[in-house]
Amino acid sequence: MQLILHSFELQLRHTFTITHESRDVQPTLIVELRDVEFSGFGEATETPYYGVTMAKMTAQLEGVRSLIENYDLQSPEQFWNDLYPYLKDEHPFALCALDIAANDLWAKKKGQPLYKLWGLDTAKNPITDYTIGIDTIEKMVEKMQEVPFPLYKIKLGTKDDIKIVQELRKHTDAVFRVDANTAWDVEETIKNSFALKELGVEFIEQPMKADNWEGMKKVFAESALPIIADESCIVEEDVARCFGFFHGVNVKLMKCGGLTPARRMIAQAHSLGLKVMVGCMTESNVGCSAIAQLLPLLDYVDMDGILLVDDNISTGVTIDYGKVIYANENGTGAKLI
Repeated sequence: MQLILHSFELQLRHTFTITHESRDVQPTLIVELRDVEFSGFGEATETPYYGVTMAKMTAQLEGVRSLIENYDLQSPEQFWNDLYPYLKDEHPFALCALDIAANDLWAKKKGQPLYKLWGLDTAKNPITDYTIGIDTIEKMVEKMQEVPFPLYKIKLGTKDDIKIVQELRKHTDAVFRVDANTAWDVEETIKNSFALKELGVEFIEQPMKADNWEGMKKVFAESALPIIADESCIVEEDVARCFGFFHGVNVKLMKCGGLTPARRMIAQAHSLGLKVMVGCMTESNVGCSAIAQLLPLLDYVDMDGILLVDDNISTGVTIDYGKVIYANENGTGAKLI
């Protein structure tokens, strides 16, 4: 099995702004595992907020190259378990890319889409939202009108948050979700929840700092809307911690280390009665096609990354007015152009 690393810079269609940062270009690392005529692809993006760089991910993977290239891949889950001790960095993005590539390769060699090998039925998949990043109110309206959608995720964390949602609501009947990316405090969250409920918002994602558990307990009890954990739910151990503080969790493949741990997190969350969302980073079709394999297991999904970037490097799933359409390919359905 050959390990091949591909580095790309994805151009964003608009400057993407959240409370943590703004960016116009997204560096991304594509991991390819090649076994004779089959290649599996996985992805992880550079993410300064978590201290993840292209150089760091590349160095991690080069450090286990000999182990990977001498590995007899029979089970993606066992592969993850065997590589985890070497790649269990604080933020295992490189492990995620490797795990997705292994799952893709395994399914391609089996001659089936990955979700079918997992025994999943895609008949009732949730639709994805489309994200509107922070900007002037006028620009946010323009972004929304540029991409008519049934479901929008609105990034907040400004002094005009309610005003933003009020103005956007004038231009669409679509369902809204909001993501404050840790920008609010307790009273602000509770107060905003009532105003946002009146404006047709479905839930609030990560309104406060990730470690504000005392504040979240109060918000959990008093909010008019469900609260979904993102920054407070990174790895498997965090799922149980969120019980009683959040109504659901957002699982991100890069943060937890790939499809293998994500499936365990989803099962654990559902066993606790938590809603489950899987979110994307700003990534190519390689990463988004991997997320699509999990759709039958999810209550919500945010996999609009391929709509936010000029993805001229890969093919895979497509999105039609929120509906995710699988590629006519085995594995995850993604491949490099």
